[in-house]
Amino acid sequence: MTREPLPATLPDTDRTRHRRLREQGSLDRADLDAILDAGFVCHLGVVVEGRPMVVPTVYGRDERQLYLHGSVASRSLAGGTPVCVTVTHVDGLVLARSVFEHGVNYRSAMIHGEARKVTDPEEKLAGLRRLTEHATPGQWTYARRPSRKELAATTLLALSLEEASVKIRTGAPDDGDGPDAELGLWAGTLPLTSVWGAPVPDPALPSDVPVPGHIARREGTRHG
Repeated sequence: MTREPLPATLPDTDRTRHRRLREQGSLDRADLDAILDAGFVCHLGVVVEGRPMVVPTVYGRDERQLYLHGSVASRSLAGGTPVCVTVTHVDGLVLARSVFEHGVNYRSAMIHGEARKVTDPEEKLAGLRRLTEHATPGQWTYARRPSRKELAATTLLALSLEEASVKIRTGAPDDGDGPDAELGLWAGTLPLTSVWGAPVPDPALPSDVPVPGHIARREGTRHG
């Protein structure tokens, strides 16, 4: 069954409304997609046995939902409870003339909703493929697929991308036109970038096994 695509504009709800630094907020779903596509590690916030827990984990997505996975023994992946998933990219430090005005250039997203445990075998396999391909495109068709036993030991959660909050900060310090501009101090931004390095083979790997092209091509590039 074909489903309607999600609206191009994110909903302005009580959980996603920007109350501080509203000028950094975005309701453009394309910004949310770009932030998710630029990373592969998120932090899952959930209440477990009355206590808050924030768990780092890898993720993948399709057009409508985010997929998270882990061990069936993980208490944070029980599903059926409200969660908040965050993804953040640090693009640089904003170094102003005063410490008070220092900041960070960043892109961040918070997704709210109730995580659903995926039980349908076909959806579970498709979700794990999304997750694998999101982190390493081409790896699903290269490596061995999960066995039935491995699938049984894995929990996959699906979280709708309907309700999310996005914030983006770019540019220079904000004190260039204030009294501190007369101090004669250097101010500006210190960009931060990360790129993939050269593939390092497993020491147990025979020397005649080449690096597959889909991995070799990533050297010197950024994710996404």
